[in-house]
Amino acid sequence: MKLLVTGGAGFIGSAFIRKAVRSNSLDITVADSLTYSGDRERIDAEEDHVEFEQIDITDYDGMAALFSEVRPEAVVHFAAETHVDRSILYPERTIATNVAGTTNLLRLSLKHNVKKFIHISTDEVYGELAADSSEKFTEESPLRPNSPYSASKASADLFVRAFMRTYGLNVITVRPSNTYGPWQYPEKLIPLSIANVLQGRKIPVYGRGENIRTWMHVDDCVDAIFAVFENGREGECYNVGSDEEIKNRDVVAAILSLLGAGSELMEYVADRPGHDFRYALNTGKIRKELGWKASIGFSDGIERTVAWFREHRFWLLDKKSLIDGFIRELRAEFTRREVAGGAR
Repeated sequence: MKLLVTGGAGFIGSAFIRKAVRSNSLDITVADSLTYSGDRERIDAEEDHVEFEQIDITDYDGMAALFSEVRPEAVVHFAAETHVDRSILYPERTIATNVAGTTNLLRLSLKHNVKKFIHISTDEVYGELAADSSEKFTEESPLRPNSPYSASKASADLFVRAFMRTYGLNVITVRPSNTYGPWQYPEKLIPLSIANVLQGRKIPVYGRGENIRTWMHVDDCVDAIFAVFENGREGECYNVGSDEEIKNRDVVAAILSLLGAGSELMEYVADRPGHDFRYALNTGKIRKELGWKASIGFSDGIERTVAWFREHRFWLLDKKSLIDGFIRELRAEFTRREVAGGAR
C-alpha cells in the first residue's frame, strides 16, 4: 500500500514511522514542513525505507503535485501546530495549519481516490471535566474546545466528518490523550521539566499544579493508531489513552525524583489563560472493537523517558536553547494578562 504520512518528522508521527517501516506491505512517503519542532533526525535510521518531502500542508499547489506523484492509497495525518501556549499567542498559524491544511489534504484525498484517511486529533476537543467527577469523555461527548489549539482541532474534526458525509471519503478520527516519550520537543511539560533539571533550572508549573491529565507513552499511542489504521471502522472516532490520571505537579515530582533533584526546583507560575482542569477518556470502544489497551504504566514509561533524555541530553538541550526566548516571552505575557485581569 502506498502510504502518505504528514508530520512524520514530528514527535508522534516519527514514532509511527519507526513502527511502520517494520511492515513490508507499506510504501511510505513522509511530508513534513520541518517547523521548529520537526526534526529529520527522529527518522534518520529509517531514511532508506521512506521517501521524504519537505512541504507545508498549507501549500495546496505543492501538496497537489505531491499527491499526483505519490498516488497514495492511504493518508495518516499527524501534521499540526500542537502547542496550546503558542496557539494562545499566535492563533493565526494554528488555524492555518490545523484547519486550512487539513482541508487541503481532504480535498486532495478525495480527488485522488484515497481509500483511507486517518486523522489524528486530540482529547482536548471535548473541553474539560470537573476534578471531583468520575465522568470520562466518550466518542459521543459534545465538542467544547476552550483554547485556540483545541478549537482548531475540533474544526478539523468537523471538516473530516463533513467530507465523509458530503463526499463519501473514508475517514477515521483518533483522539489521543497526553502523550510522552523519547524525542518529544521540550516545550511540553515532561521534556521541558527534564531539560530544566539537567540545566539546574527551576521547572515552571502553571497555577498550583492541580490540573489533571491522562498520560500515555508514545509507543502505546502508535500501537493504537496502527490498530485503527488496520481495522478501524469507516467514519468512526476512537478515543486513545491510558487510565492513569495524574496531576501536573505529581508528574514533575516523579521527574525530580528520578533525576535526584529536590522539590525546590518546582516553581509555580501564572496560569495559562483558559487552562482546562481535567481530561479523561473512556477507551471502551477501541478495547472492544480492536482489542487495544495501553500496556506501559506511567512509572515505567517515565523512567524510560528520563533515561532516554539523559542519554540524548545534547539533542534535548540544543532544542531547549532554541525556545528559551519564547518561554520567557510566554511567561511574561501570561503574567501580564493575569495582572490585568485580576486573580482568577
